[in-house]
Amino acid sequence: MRLYRKEGNTVQILCFPNERAEKGDYLQIEDPKQGKGFLIQVIDVQFANIPGILEELLRDATSDSDEINGRDLDPLEVTSQITIIQDARLLLCKIRGTIQNGKLSGSSDWLPSRSKSITKKLATPTLATLLKITEKMPIHVGETKEFSPLKVDATALDGKLNIVTGKKGTGKSHFSKLLVLSLANYGAPVVVLDLNGEYAQLGLTSDGKKSPHYETIHVLTPASNFKVGLAQIQLRVMINILVHALHLPGTSTQEFRRIWRFLKEHTKLSLHELGEAIRNRQCNHHVKDALFSRYYTLVNSGFFTDDPADAITLEDCFTEIRTGGVLIINLRDTSFVDRQIVVEYLLGKLVEMLACWKMKAVFLFAEEAHLYLRETYWNDIVTRMRHFGVFTTFVTNQPDTIRENIYRQADNIFLFNFTNEHDLETVSRAAKVDSETVKSIARDLPIQHCLLLGRVVKDFPIVVKVRALDVQTMGQTRLFFA
Repeated sequence: MRLYRKEGNTVQILCFPNERAEKGDYLQIEDPKQGKGFLIQVIDVQFANIPGILEELLRDATSDSDEINGRDLDPLEVTSQITIIQDARLLLCKIRGTIQNGKLSGSSDWLPSRSKSITKKLATPTLATLLKITEKMPIHVGETKEFSPLKVDATALDGKLNIVTGKKGTGKSHFSKLLVLSLANYGAPVVVLDLNGEYAQLGLTSDGKKSPHYETIHVLTPASNFKVGLAQIQLRVMINILVHALHLPGTSTQEFRRIWRFLKEHTKLSLHELGEAIRNRQCNHHVKDALFSRYYTLVNSGFFTDDPADAITLEDCFTEIRTGGVLIINLRDTSFVDRQIVVEYLLGKLVEMLACWKMKAVFLFAEEAHLYLRETYWNDIVTRMRHFGVFTTFVTNQPDTIRENIYRQADNIFLFNFTNEHDLETVSRAAKVDSETVKSIARDLPIQHCLLLGRVVKDFPIVVKVRALDVQTMGQTRLFFA
């Protein structure tokens, strides 16, 4: 491989047929005279556009199509050289930094020698060692192209906003499950908003036996084993449910506040007493109708109960995972409105517990969050809640449903295959790397391969084949012609 051209942070490398290089590979351009070298990444592979190559290809095609008897004479033995030139490739690369004395810096304000520099492939494990991406708490995410394990540091997810995205069937949910179990193994409390019931069997191996994670996995299903009593809910949380999930008008909200406070003072706060208080309330009949309709929605959700034996407290649930575990909120059979009620309650309760230091922090995984989180919560989660200790990972196959300002605040993006130009454009605008890299590499990623972007790889994009898990992932598409 030979250095051909440099423009800005783009480098072009001539690559010959006996040399192999693919998208995502890292190369090192060493200049012995200057004692340093460029670290570059291949983002595209093209044929070298050499003057006269089209004429030569046409001449070859014409001679191949002619039926000429006899021998082809090549007295000067130039055919092999011409073939090499015809198959020569041009590697389009981006400069990622400069290596000098075994250390990596972001500098690229120098020019290596064309004639004396040496270009060679840099193995991904060597790059990982150079970047020191697995110093403290390694998470084994998969294998590199050299079939060596790649590990990232769990601390690079701590206090961070993460996005896992890719088109359907590429392995997003599988990867998020890997992160969930790895964080729990290091003693982190993890909460999963499970939209499709994919995590419910995470404590079982693929053959149905109990896995080592079984005791740390706790599944809560609203209206089944997850019910709450009104007495354990703060008024602020209930108002959020009524306003944001059930769209209660302002005048009715004020009336509800007065009813709630009255019942609270007289220790009569229950579903039954709340209904009786609304029925006996002397107020505008439109207000009373609005309160009654929301009251019956709360009752019919099955999420609220007056039976102390059925009610559970999130404080008790979080006590079980405080030293490492996963709390899965199974929303699979929950209607849209009931789903919003549960999520409003959960997030409000989380902030309440974190503000009182009943918990240090929590890692929240939100599958397809646009289907149940109200728009204002997007900013709330990544700003205010982040300071309280809610560290969120969004998992979606529709990247345009996440606002651009959320992408711009993301610390890590785990990108799977996308072929849709609109989706690629959405992600490329936000990733902390040039858009050409994102668009080019992500478009050709095979299934179960992920492009790691952000803090976990020190902002050096790395492609990895995600490792398998011996758990019941339940994320596969059901097939008829199996």
